[in-house]
Amino acid sequence: MWRVGMAAGEGLESALRTVKERVQQAAARRPQSLPAVQPRLVAVSKTKPAEMVIEAYKLGQRSFGENYVQELLEKASDSSILSSCPEIKWHFIGHLQKNNVNKLIAVPNLFMLETVDSVKLADRLNSSWQKKGSSERLKIMAQVNTSGEDSKHGLPPGETATTVAHILQKCPSLEFVGLMTIGSFGHDLSQGPNPDFQMLISLRQEVCEKLHIPIEKVELSMGMSTDFQHAIEVGSTNVRIGSTIFGERDYSKKPSGDKALGEIKGKLENLTMQEH
Repeated sequence: MWRVGMAAGEGLESALRTVKERVQQAAARRPQSLPAVQPRLVAVSKTKPAEMVIEAYKLGQRSFGENYVQELLEKASDSSILSSCPEIKWHFIGHLQKNNVNKLIAVPNLFMLETVDSVKLADRLNSSWQKKGSSERLKIMAQVNTSGEDSKHGLPPGETATTVAHILQKCPSLEFVGLMTIGSFGHDLSQGPNPDFQMLISLRQEVCEKLHIPIEKVELSMGMSTDFQHAIEVGSTNVRIGSTIFGERDYSKKPSGDKALGEIKGKLENLTMQEH
């Protein structure tokens, strides 16, 4: 939370600069054996107003993430963001239900969907994106439930390669770009690397070997506010960071369509501390 008396913009500038420095420092610590891919910082702006998105954009941030379809659609369609942030790239990082696919497809400047967790969802996305008639394919990641927790969405690890194969072979309007996981919270690094991150790394190796994809062509989206430096050190190319940049979230200010769900999610996050 910002200190009393500190303007939100001043706090945001300092926080964003610090996070970017930590991203660079973590990238410098990676073994040379890992693909030399500059990590992408996705600033997770859920529950935050358009003004904060614009402020971060003016400070050089381009990639932003949202967890709820309605909030993303409203924010990305905001006239002030459309006029002030022409190069903004929106990532959807929440669970996507099939009945919300068309709403997501309508989001201006949608850059990537990180949470494809079934063949059926991939097929629905492929069909909807084809009907949109875009000249570019929709970038997507396959989400894997590496921790096996019931509270988390994602593919069972054993279905990852077959799902990616289906996307590559049956979904010509989708561009598979990587694997994503949330993982369990609170891993003690003194006990060794995060096993959820290690599993995603192994799954990338398996996918690349089975489907003959160069390993540098498959991104790894893993790491949030509490563990993004470790994630980058072991190979993450995409980290999703919210509260460390924007401050604590106020779920009472979510768009009405998502308000009840937001309150529930907020309570769950406070209980499990699974914060981006």
